[in-house]
Amino acid sequence: MKKVFIDGETGTTGLQVRERLIHHPDIEVISIDPAKKRDVEEKRRLMKEADVTVLCLPDDAAKDSVVLAKEENCRVLDASSVHRVANGWVYGLPELDVTQRDKIKDAQFVSNPGCYPTGVVLLLKPLVEAGLLPANGDYSINAVSGYSGGGNALIDRYESDNKAPIFGAYGLSFNHKHLPEMKVWAGLSKTPIFVPSVGNFRQGMLTFLPIHLKGDTTMAQLHAKLVEIYANDTFVTVNDLNLVADNAAPFLTPHDLENTNQVELSVLSEPGNQSGILVAKLDNLGKGASGAAVQNLNIMLGFAEDIAVNLR
Repeated sequence: MKKVFIDGETGTTGLQVRERLIHHPDIEVISIDPAKKRDVEEKRRLMKEADVTVLCLPDDAAKDSVVLAKEENCRVLDASSVHRVANGWVYGLPELDVTQRDKIKDAQFVSNPGCYPTGVVLLLKPLVEAGLLPANGDYSINAVSGYSGGGNALIDRYESDNKAPIFGAYGLSFNHKHLPEMKVWAGLSKTPIFVPSVGNFRQGMLTFLPIHLKGDTTMAQLHAKLVEIYANDTFVTVNDLNLVADNAAPFLTPHDLENTNQVELSVLSEPGNQSGILVAKLDNLGKGASGAAVQNLNIMLGFAEDIAVNLR
């Protein structure tokens, strides 16, 4: 049995990581006494006992816990946003390329990806690398997430306050903390415009990238490249070209993937095949957070990466 300490197990992500791991046959979760959750020495002791510590903390608190982990030479999987483009950290998106799983397996420090960037990077990176889309393109990203992505405060607002908005766009200062992650790992030379939003539903996410092609490239070529890249990936599915894969079709909704570690990518083209949208659908708490964390833990600890990643 391997031991995992979840620092911040009472938060939204931490609770779901724990809920998955209690069903893991090869991992024991070790917990801190709630009365000692701010006790530095107790945290240090548990980090030393654990094979991997998972940080499910606000950004500033995660920085403090990483200082302890480095002092004790402990392995860390950080679900906060502070280390996703940091030197010395491996980006925890196993599907990033053919080398990424080995990097995660051998790493001391792994950063769990953000929910919005997961979809953006999976869509854009292979197409930019293949030269089908320009690295210096002017990309606009629109997305909607369930309110659970905002943590306990936003959950409380939606679940106890009938004045919470049905839909609301945010990040309108255009300096969202996910932007550096999107730019770096998608291989872009320009920062995209990103407009996230929240809807009155608990879980689920859609990310949209409008595409206007130039030259001889077609939307069908973009689709074919995504199919090729993810043909052997367990958790990434590329839907048929122009298929609205949704139980509510012809509507495309953020739903159907709740409590899974799956991502569905779609390419939807206008009739001329020169423009359209790229879409990623996922559970913001699954592949966008806790499911991805368990997948990364499995890789770090040498287990099959599909063990206990779903809550279904």
